[in-house]
Amino acid sequence: MDRTEIRKSEKAFLIGVLHGNQTAEVVKEHLDELKQLAETAGAMVVGQITQNLRKINPQYFIGKGKARQIIEQAKTLDVELIIFDDELNPGQVKNFLQLAKNIKIIDRNGLILDIFRKHAQTREAKTQVELAQLEYMLPRLTRQWSHLERQMGGIGTRAGMGEAQIEVDRRLIRQRISKLKKELTHIEQERQTQSKRRKDEYRVALVGYTNAGKSTLMRALSGEDVFIQDQLFATLDTTIRKVQLDQYHSILLSDTVGFIRKLPHDLVASFRSTLLEVFEANLILIVLDAASDQVSEHMNTIEEVLKEFGIKRHKALTVLNKIDLISENKRMNFLKRKYPDAIMVSAKDQLRLDRLIAEMIETMNADYKTVEITFSYDQGKELAKAQENVEVLERHYQNDSIRLKIKGKRDRVNQIINQYQ
Repeated sequence: MDRTEIRKSEKAFLIGVLHGNQTAEVVKEHLDELKQLAETAGAMVVGQITQNLRKINPQYFIGKGKARQIIEQAKTLDVELIIFDDELNPGQVKNFLQLAKNIKIIDRNGLILDIFRKHAQTREAKTQVELAQLEYMLPRLTRQWSHLERQMGGIGTRAGMGEAQIEVDRRLIRQRISKLKKELTHIEQERQTQSKRRKDEYRVALVGYTNAGKSTLMRALSGEDVFIQDQLFATLDTTIRKVQLDQYHSILLSDTVGFIRKLPHDLVASFRSTLLEVFEANLILIVLDAASDQVSEHMNTIEEVLKEFGIKRHKALTVLNKIDLISENKRMNFLKRKYPDAIMVSAKDQLRLDRLIAEMIETMNADYKTVEITFSYDQGKELAKAQENVEVLERHYQNDSIRLKIKGKRDRVNQIINQYQ
């Protein structure tokens, strides 16, 4: 749809800015992640620049002199794409493009959206990503994008007398955004219907920074194939698997899109329906990459995103994954001090998964209730119904009745008591 699409092996130049309370170390970490993102999108990073700023330049984000210097350096390196780690406003993009001519200018948000577009597989993910991309594109519409009539056209889309092409493009985008929002509302209603069917199941949701190993952990726990790839945002679509923890405990385990710092606001809004699984989960497993030097910042990002979605009072267990990549005792001791209640595992090598399963069962049991309930022999139908979605611990046959000792989710057990006693 647009010429900002990143092509394979396209040469890219990264720009980071040091301002406010940021340290040089933090900016370097962000640029390292931006490099990973660019490579995931298919670009080849050939250089980067960090600029110290006392205040943001309203015209170019960085100073005009520095902007010209970057453009000249990019031309020398035959760079086709300049990527800013910080969000640029529409005016700054336009001003930079006037200097850059044929070099594309995008920011971190645009890069993430490009990756999401390439990785979306299902109708839901494609709809969510297209909506976020169009809402991002609309205020930034310039000749960097091609005319949209062919892709989004139809009756009533042709330019009227004197109507500029860019205005036609804006009108087409607004029409498409309106249609996509209606589609997402319909998809969300479908999700809610599916969710109601699973209300008697104990639901556990995996959340974590992108590439923390959530999908690998899901495969290790469920024993079923799920898509796994060692790159950022390999998984966009929610995957749900039934997992039998032991003879008496089973869960529905869901894996959702990974989080990342500076996640585009439009993307967060578009993916609300996907994260319904997290919102309605009985337990959240926060999966962290124990081998990452940014593990603390990753945890902060996860907590911020969950808070933005209103998911902050759920029961949660912290899982430190990839311990197979840690060889230093100093690192292990740091993690134990930092996250004393965390469960350390290696999903890849299936190490210490028994401890994680035991913790999940203990958490489940805290949500369960055990009661004894008596039925007369002529209550056969009620007796059968009362044994649905609960664990029957004991069954005693008496002269005129049957006494059951049952264990189940608190809500389900209370429902049985209110209906049949």
